[in-house]
Amino acid sequence: MEEVEKAINGLRLPKDFRWFKPGAGFTCKAKDVGLGSFAECLEEDSFMCPFSVSFDHSYYCKSFLRVFIAAELKK
Repeated sequence: MEEVEKAINGLRLPKDFRWFKPGAGFTCKAKDVGLGSFAECLEEDSFMCPFSVSFDHSYYCKSFLRVFIAAELKK
């Protein structure tokens, strides 16, 4: 978990980025789907996130930290 905190501290997010809160981490819902570089975004308004990518009627997160957290912590 310490390496996640270090990476987050160096991450530059948009000022109005509401899916991450300092001290709490990522607040969005995502699921590891075994794609390695992407996690499936489970938020209704995921199209608004700068890290989301649309594919086949779903949205996928391309934030390396969010993908890591989804894969490692299953959250």
